[in-house]
Amino acid sequence: MKRLFDLLVAGVALLLLWPLLLIVALLIAVKLGRPVLFSQVRPGTHGRPFKMYKFRTMTDARDGNGELLPDSDRLTPFGRFLRSTSLDELPELWNVLIGQMSLVGPRPLLMEYLPLYSEHQRRRHEMPPGITGWAQVNGRNAISWQQKFDYDVWYVDNHSLLLDIKILWLTIAKVIKRDDISAEGEATMGKFEGNS
Repeated sequence: MKRLFDLLVAGVALLLLWPLLLIVALLIAVKLGRPVLFSQVRPGTHGRPFKMYKFRTMTDARDGNGELLPDSDRLTPFGRFLRSTSLDELPELWNVLIGQMSLVGPRPLLMEYLPLYSEHQRRRHEMPPGITGWAQVNGRNAISWQQKFDYDVWYVDNHSLLLDIKILWLTIAKVIKRDDISAEGEATMGKFEGNS
């Protein structure tokens, strides 16, 4: 049922939202340059890597040595707007459609975090990652990593179609209110550095 629900909602959303996707892509091309899409390999179900797509929100500004500047320096007001409205997440509907992600599930984090998880935290990969999840509607980037992982594992143990619908509605409310977009003092969220 979860996969059927994902296919139905993602397919309809892409059909209805393609004009918005086109407008956002054109604005990104003008304001941030090309490419308009940002892709990155992330861990999926059981940690298997897949390429996740998002709209680009940062410039490619670099320092004198050619190294990328910190996120906070590359994130423009327009990029912040895309993130605060979650418009940057819309291309992930394609990942849902082809079965790499779900609408609801633990957010796919960085591949480099995989060896840092405890056994409990690693359980977040027992199901497909989601565009939104239980952790996102319970604090998003304003809660600690440990709280996020606890919410993720709780979802793995308690997921249902009704819970997914509830999380999607709560996500819409969060997006409208623009709550919990970033951790205190961070452009988004500080890096996970393990449990020590």
